[in-house]
Amino acid sequence: MSSTKPDFDLRLPRPALLRPPWSITGRLTVLYVGSTAALLLVASGFLYYGLKESLGRQDDAIINGKLQVVQMLLRDHPDKPDALASELEHEALSNQVLKHYLRILDTRGRVLMETPGMSAFLPVMVFPAPPGTGGETSTTMTRTVPPDQHYRLATKETAIGAGATERRILQGALDVAHNEILLADYRWKLLVALSVGTLLAAIAGIGVTHAGLRPLAILARTTQRITASKLDERLASDNWPVELQDFAVAFDAMLDRLQDSFRRLEAFSADIAHAMRNPINNLRGETEVALTRARTPEEYRHTMASTLEELERLSRMTEALLFIARADNPQTSLERVAFDARREMDAVREFYEALASEHHVTVECAGNAPLVGNPMLVRRAVSNLLANALKYTPAGGRIALRATPRPDGSVEITVTDTGEGIAAEHLPHVFDRFFQVNKTQASTTHGAGLGLAIVQTIMRLHGGTASIASTPGQGTTVTLVFPRGESGQPVRIL
Repeated sequence: MSSTKPDFDLRLPRPALLRPPWSITGRLTVLYVGSTAALLLVASGFLYYGLKESLGRQDDAIINGKLQVVQMLLRDHPDKPDALASELEHEALSNQVLKHYLRILDTRGRVLMETPGMSAFLPVMVFPAPPGTGGETSTTMTRTVPPDQHYRLATKETAIGAGATERRILQGALDVAHNEILLADYRWKLLVALSVGTLLAAIAGIGVTHAGLRPLAILARTTQRITASKLDERLASDNWPVELQDFAVAFDAMLDRLQDSFRRLEAFSADIAHAMRNPINNLRGETEVALTRARTPEEYRHTMASTLEELERLSRMTEALLFIARADNPQTSLERVAFDARREMDAVREFYEALASEHHVTVECAGNAPLVGNPMLVRRAVSNLLANALKYTPAGGRIALRATPRPDGSVEITVTDTGEGIAAEHLPHVFDRFFQVNKTQASTTHGAGLGLAIVQTIMRLHGGTASIASTPGQGTTVTLVFPRGESGQPVRIL
């Protein structure tokens, strides 16, 4: 039998190894230690370089001082070779602390006099060339001579005697091994100081970081106590660092909004349950009564008509709630067009003309203004206001619709009635969902308290405002203000 390998690999790919995230403590500690180590390294380098340069200047001063003594003897006392020999031989050999070596050459490079034994480890060619000016300057350099001996070398050219007819080349060397020992010891101490300083910086960095991040730990513990049922926790206090003050204030503002939203949601849920309970109980009660015994077709027809009425009420309520929910979606948008506000108000008046005649209420339209908005929604807002005014305006009353342009380009639509009015304590809540001033009258008129809430939602969609003013016993005026806009621009809820 022959086996064939599949053209594809059935093995699943191995997940990539995820590196654990760095903690803020670790990051700050590494940054703190790194910056401290860098500063210590720069400071140590500066100190080491400064010490080395200082030792070099001292060595130059010593060796040049020795050469100046020889130069003075050659220039001022050329007839005293004993003094010169004493300086080159006895003085150099007797100084065991600062070992130095001197040599005198002629202009052809022949050795005329030198410290005994100097040629064995410091031949003429290892010294730098003289400046050649014959002045006070000299050429200096540091050189390592086998076996690992360090010397500071200097070369100078000088004249002999007062007439300066002859010239000599002076070479001097200073043993600087003690400097190298000193620098090596200094390097070791700097290395120890750098290591200890970095270690102490790491320990201090961890402690300082933990102390600095303690407010974040307190912040985390505080936020963990916040739940949907406990939104009264607040962070703002005078104890937070300046960097966290803005965050604490913004977080508290968010909690305020959430708490208000939860409160509204709870109230909204309770209102929905209450509003749905009445028509459902009515449907259940009528159905139970109808089923208690045999009924005539006329009685069943009456029960079904009453049931249909309650179902229509539920349908209108559901439609209103769905409209408000869609409008509350931040992604909801609509197109605006330019239209005549008076035309829409006349259409609404004609639609309610029969109902107004039945209630013996006069409805009038006045004014005219070009409006930029959504005609269907504007008509719905005016229709809700007119229907609400007809409910609470007694026979013989009057309702006036008026459109007025404003100087700033906005348009104002007012609906004024001569009804019973609204008490001042109820005015701030009339635009709330399911709010009803007169529960008894609302139940007889099959109202759900969503008409004015829909009006406010429509105005929010247009970026406008809705306000109400009322005097008990005299009437109510609702004012809708539509902002100035250009047709074709979408309106979004922000």
